[in-house]
Amino acid sequence: MTRFRANTLLLAAGAMWGMGVVAQSTAMEAVGPFLFIGLRFAIACLSMLPFALRESRQAHTPLAPEHWRAFTLIGLLLFGGMAAQQVGLMTTTVTNAGFLTGLYVVMVPFFGVLLFRQWPHRVVWPAALFALAGIWLLSGGGAVALVIGDWLTILCAAFWALQVIYIARGASITGRPVTLAVTQFAVTAVVALAIAVMIEPIELPAIRAALPEILYAGIFSGGIAFTLQVVGQRYTTAPQAAIFLSTEAVFAALFGALFLGERLPASGLAGCGLIFSAILLVEVVPALRARRATS
Repeated sequence: MTRFRANTLLLAAGAMWGMGVVAQSTAMEAVGPFLFIGLRFAIACLSMLPFALRESRQAHTPLAPEHWRAFTLIGLLLFGGMAAQQVGLMTTTVTNAGFLTGLYVVMVPFFGVLLFRQWPHRVVWPAALFALAGIWLLSGGGAVALVIGDWLTILCAAFWALQVIYIARGASITGRPVTLAVTQFAVTAVVALAIAVMIEPIELPAIRAALPEILYAGIFSGGIAFTLQVVGQRYTTAPQAAIFLSTEAVFAALFGALFLGERLPASGLAGCGLIFSAILLVEVVPALRARRATS
């Protein structure tokens, strides 16, 4: 797969996550955060399990125990990010959450250098700042007064950044992206449902009321989108993947306008422009330099 096709898959994942924000905003009116996370990723696991089993049958070598441990770690990182985001939304605004979650775009290259001494292409740093500035403008462009929910959302961004980094390492090494995706879904679902049983009310009428949103979040923005993320990250770097995945904010604004009647101000349109500028930077500049090097 070419890097261009891989980045296209990451764009598609961002679009599905953007639509998932709309589903998530309405589902939380009926069910608690951990129950929503647990049901969403249980459905994601079941929807992608047949593809993981086919991938396993076609594999030439079985996965080693260290691979399963790495997959489980990625699942715990996914759960940590989802839990911090959902609980944080209880005490912060959607505007603050949208901006602070986007901090992972800058955290990915920083953590990559800090943990593994992996220096990204030089264009990634300005592109990451462009994407972050775009997310800030999309979220309203105002000052962010930090409360406990904001700090939880920053923690969520750190979990996302680590998840992106470890997926880049695990997916490329094992060549089993769908198995990795299904494993992280299963881990997240089990942990979230266990917590939900202990601290949240579980009522069938409430689940039925939120079922359309749970199904979309489970099958599309959960199963398919996160699997596209894992597949795409086999053929691109973690910092570049983070920038493409940041289009979630753009698509969330687009779908919010289509389905919730929200309208973007001029600053929001400028934010979209900055994010797409960041995408062009990481897609075009390395390709131009590689072409010059070979000519």
